[in-house]
Amino acid sequence: MNAHHETPAQRGFYMPAEWEAHEATWLAWPHNHTDWPGKMAAIHWVYGEIVRILAPGELVRILINSEDHEQRARRVLDRIGVDSNRVEWIRFPTNRGWTRDFGPMFIKRDQPEPELGIARFRFNAWARYADWEKDDAIPEQVATRFGWQLFPIQVAGQDVVLEGGSIEVNGAGTLLTTEECLLDPSTQVRNPGLGRLDMENILKDAFGVQQVFWLGAGIAGDDTHGHIDDVCRFVNAHTVVVCQEKNTHDVNSRPLAENRERLERMCLVDGRKVEVVPLPMPAPLYFDGRRLPASYANFYIANAAVLVPTFNDPHDRVALGILGELFRDRPVVGISAVDLVWGLGTVHCLTQQQPA
Repeated sequence: MNAHHETPAQRGFYMPAEWEAHEATWLAWPHNHTDWPGKMAAIHWVYGEIVRILAPGELVRILINSEDHEQRARRVLDRIGVDSNRVEWIRFPTNRGWTRDFGPMFIKRDQPEPELGIARFRFNAWARYADWEKDDAIPEQVATRFGWQLFPIQVAGQDVVLEGGSIEVNGAGTLLTTEECLLDPSTQVRNPGLGRLDMENILKDAFGVQQVFWLGAGIAGDDTHGHIDDVCRFVNAHTVVVCQEKNTHDVNSRPLAENRERLERMCLVDGRKVEVVPLPMPAPLYFDGRRLPASYANFYIANAAVLVPTFNDPHDRVALGILGELFRDRPVVGISAVDLVWGLGTVHCLTQQQPA
C-alpha cells in the first residue's frame, strides 16, 4: 500500500456484498468488434435487455465513447422501452466492455458519515491483450467526475494489478479468489514477485476483509485464467453456489470438484461453516473450435432482479430454479448469453455495482 496513506481498511472502508443496496450499476456500451466477431448488432440488443431489467431498480450509468456511439445506444434503449430518466451517459472512452474488470471497484464506509471510495488497482487486460490504456484510466476519471476518494493500491511503490472478476466478497469479512488467477507463476502473471501472503494482505487492506479463501482453478475457456465469478459466488453471508461438472470426462470435472472440497472445509469469520450449494454447468459451447467460458455462476445481483446467463441448454431451467430458491427477495431472470459468451464473458463480467 502507499506509504503515505492509511489503507482503506484502516480508514474503515470495505466492499459490501453484491446483494446489498445499490445506487447504480455501471456498464460500458459495447463497440469492440473483435470481442464479438460478426455479432455486434445482436450484442447491442442483449445489452439493451440487461438495462431494461436493471433500470426499474437502480440508476444505470453507461460509459460511452462518443456522441455517435451514444445516439446509437439511445435508439436501442428507446425501442426496448427503457425509461431514459433511469440511465446516465458517461462519456469516457473504453477499449472493451468488461466493466467488472476495469471499472471502479467501489468500497464504502458507514462511520462517521457514509462515504464512497474506489480501490484503485491497475488493469492490464488480463496480462493478455495489448490495448488497455483507456480501460485502465476509467477509475481515475470516475473518481474525479464524482468527487470520490481514490485509494491507489501499491506495494513498495508498485501499482498492484487486479480485476473485479477475480474476487468475490460476502460483505462480512470473507473474500474468495483462485490460485490460478492470482498466484500462477508463468501464465498471465499480473504481479510478478508477489506471493500468497502478499496478495492476502493486499486484499485485506483494500477491501476490509479479515480472511481470504483460495480456490484452485477456474473453468476451461476462461481467457482471464481463473476468475472466481465463473466458478463460485456468495448468495448470502454464509452460503455459496459452486459450479459442478457431472460428466467426469469433461476437463472441468476434477478442478470444480476440488474447489467444492476446499469450500466444505472452510469456516467463516464467525466460525460457521460455509454452506455449499452445487450449480450445474451447461454443456460445452465452442466457437471456431475454441471452448467458451459458459457458466451460470456469472450472474449479477441487482436491486430489482438477479440476472442469470442462459445458454439454450436443458440445465438453464435447473440453474434458474436453484438460484430462484436462494434469492427469495427478488426475481431471478434469465438473459440469453449464447451470443454474449462469444466475447468470453457474460452478465457479471459486464456489470459493476455502485453501493448505495
